[in-house]
Amino acid sequence: MADPDAPLLSVRGLRVAFGRGRTPAVAVDGLDLDVRRGEVLGVVGESGSGKSVAMLAAMGLVDPPGQVRADALTFDGMALLGLSPRERRRRVGRRMSMIFQDPVASLDPCWTVGEQLVEVLAAQRPAPRTVLRERALALMRAVEIPDPASRLQAWPHQLSGGMCQRVMIALALAGEPDLLIADEPTTALDVTIQAQVVELLRRLQTQRGMAMVLISHDLALVAGIADRVVVMYAGQAMETGTPERLFAAPRHPYTRALLAALPEANRGRRRLQSLPGSVPAQGARPAGCPLAPRCPVAEPQCSAERPAPRAYPDGGAVACRLAPADPGPADVTRSDR
Repeated sequence: MADPDAPLLSVRGLRVAFGRGRTPAVAVDGLDLDVRRGEVLGVVGESGSGKSVAMLAAMGLVDPPGQVRADALTFDGMALLGLSPRERRRRVGRRMSMIFQDPVASLDPCWTVGEQLVEVLAAQRPAPRTVLRERALALMRAVEIPDPASRLQAWPHQLSGGMCQRVMIALALAGEPDLLIADEPTTALDVTIQAQVVELLRRLQTQRGMAMVLISHDLALVAGIADRVVVMYAGQAMETGTPERLFAAPRHPYTRALLAALPEANRGRRRLQSLPGSVPAQGARPAGCPLAPRCPVAEPQCSAERPAPRAYPDGGAVACRLAPADPGPADVTRSDR
């Protein structure tokens, strides 16, 4: 039996590369990450940081020519590396689920909403069609879709983006997962609908006791919902900590740069602050710290040596040789979410 205190999902030394030959494009490079039972883990970083690819690898959804390697990849104590797709589905298929970025594109335009829900439910727990339809209706109610019975008959193109996202959440919940991965769940939605979707996800996560990984560019959104945050850059974890700690007293230069670029931090300025340069190409990453070419405080040694993560007494960690040695202020609090 798995240790109840152990992480639900544990990743060590995850590496995901694409292409053949001596210089494949490395999207994730030595990532360590834990998701604890019942927590919300936020994963943030610029586009190209490897956030989505890392979670697709954890789900077993990276197809050839993608290559996934890791020192360890376990779910509830079960080693996932080396399992065939069929065996993986049998062992953890229902227990891990993912909401993808574009809800409209993720739904099949040739099937009604009800047909798609019934198909997923049948694959998870076979039952007579009348029972499956009742389960589909219950899921539609759970994600708070108005007039759910008639919406089961609707085609995806007849629904708004926000409604399609709720259908995607319903599909993801069909197997009653222990871990839900939400990949940019508010992309392409207007601000009002974004808030509704995020609140729905948080409420469902709490009610069902799931763990959830929230991938997002929106630091404010993550600060309001996550229990812990991982800041990724160039396929690596730069900093990990609670939102209270990380956003109030960031230890890594990259985290500080992300926060400095927020509109709230630039009131009175003519232009937003920004970090010069861009994320290094996957085939041309420096041997040392990947941020070194852009970092305002980098030293020559930063470009030569990859920094090992430094752990802090408060549970945070930072991969920077120049990070402060002291734990920092301890009285940072956050208002109710």
